[in-house]
Amino acid sequence: MTKSELLEAVLKKTKMEISKKAANTFMDAIFSSLATGVKKGKRFYYPSFGTFTVRTRKARSGRHPQTGATIKIKASKTVAFKPSKDFKGIL
Repeated sequence: MTKSELLEAVLKKTKMEISKKAANTFMDAIFSSLATGVKKGKRFYYPSFGTFTVRTRKARSGRHPQTGATIKIKASKTVAFKPSKDFKGIL
């Protein structure tokens, strides 16, 4: 699903009389706030959907795919998503 498809689905589901531009601005604000919340609080929970958390990956060694040489991969942070039981029930 693309951003525009999500926007169309939300507008149909809510049956509200708002412009696509206003809805797009609103959705951008939601996702921006979600990203900021995860970054600051390390966790974002939305009931009946799931939890977004920050996970730390340890430094490790890997292989360069073209040369086969061993390289060092730095430690990094990533966002993980764990679906709720309600969300899993839909699938």
